[in-house]
Amino acid sequence: MKERLTLNRKEQNRLMVLNQLERKEVGPGKAALLMQVSERQAWRLLAAYRKEGAEGLAHGNRGRKPVNALPVELRERVVSLAGAKYAGFNHSHLTEKLGVQEQTHLSRSSVRRILLEKGLRSPRKRRSPLHRSRRERYPREGMLLQTDGSPHDWLEGRGPKLCLIGAIDDATNRVPYALFCEQETTEGYMRMLREIVLDKGIPLALYHDRHSIFEVSADTLPSLKEQLSGKEPKTQFGRLLDELGIASIVAHSPQAKGRIERLWGTFQDRLVSELRLARASTLAEANLILRDFLPEYNRRFAVAAREPESAYVKPDTGFKAEEYFCFKYQRSVGADNVVRFNRRRLQVLPSADRLSYALCKVEVHSRLDGSLAVYYQGKRLETQSAPLETTLMRKDGLRPVAAVTPAKALASAGLSRKPVPDHPWRGQFRTHLD
Repeated sequence: MKERLTLNRKEQNRLMVLNQLERKEVGPGKAALLMQVSERQAWRLLAAYRKEGAEGLAHGNRGRKPVNALPVELRERVVSLAGAKYAGFNHSHLTEKLGVQEQTHLSRSSVRRILLEKGLRSPRKRRSPLHRSRRERYPREGMLLQTDGSPHDWLEGRGPKLCLIGAIDDATNRVPYALFCEQETTEGYMRMLREIVLDKGIPLALYHDRHSIFEVSADTLPSLKEQLSGKEPKTQFGRLLDELGIASIVAHSPQAKGRIERLWGTFQDRLVSELRLARASTLAEANLILRDFLPEYNRRFAVAAREPESAYVKPDTGFKAEEYFCFKYQRSVGADNVVRFNRRRLQVLPSADRLSYALCKVEVHSRLDGSLAVYYQGKRLETQSAPLETTLMRKDGLRPVAAVTPAKALASAGLSRKPVPDHPWRGQFRTHLD
């Protein structure tokens, strides 16, 4: 029994036109135009129709297996890996892993087609974007860094919830540095910016949101010193940006800093999959995976800047990062030359400039490594730890006694504020009384 042939719509239209051509209802030129082929091809189709009938209009490869069809074993292997070892990877990421880790080189469209045939859709949810106009990228690398923090369940329940703090270059899409922290804190941003400055240099501007890490709340009243100096109150990170000469630019909506928002979307897909593949469950392990992930991400997604020159400013030769990337507080030295900071006491030692710094205004630097340093007029002072309290020997052993008060310390140092008997003030006071 002869196999039944079914023509598609295009072939049916050609059959109708060829019948009209055979009946000489249309000419060859008109027939070629109706079939959307050349006149020469129209004569070929007519010859095939006269010889084989309607079967001559069907494509010769119909019903044959394509020579470039993927083997069944390969298709089953892709489905197996996607459902087990690389579960949760999106189609593009899975394609890269198949090529690098499994030595199975396929196109993304092939992988996507294989998985869709098995009902395995990409886990990444996509939605139609709103119409927004993108601004043009900055021309040079280092001119603008967008920074933000992304609190997320990066370890998918295998460990604590972490916050990823990082920055992306506006000109190149390159991520110069990022790190995992327990929370979004000023210390995390300082560590991130310090690594960028030491590795690449000082960027010209930083683009960020209105988090209290970057901006002082409008409800916060400036201190008396700030009011007298006419300076606006700054956060610790804002002070750091001023000292480094980095312009601070505020974004008033997430869409305004869309480049880093899209970066977090990519990381919450690809980086989460990498952490899952490595079975990372701690903060330290997550940062190790991130350290290897960033170079590969930059190689894959970074673009060339319009201008090849870098805008990063290299720090001076005598640049001391620990004097910038720290928390700075104003304190007064006690009469006993002790500086109090939280629950710590620092004894200021004499220097070649001064034997005593009693009652001087100094600046205490709380560094990222937990150490403290005291500065007076820009010069670091030698210090040593001082006891929190004094002790007296009693019959029942050592008993702590309250710390010396400022008034007692002044008296013991010979700096009593009580006027002497012949002070002019006393004479004026007596005159008024008389």
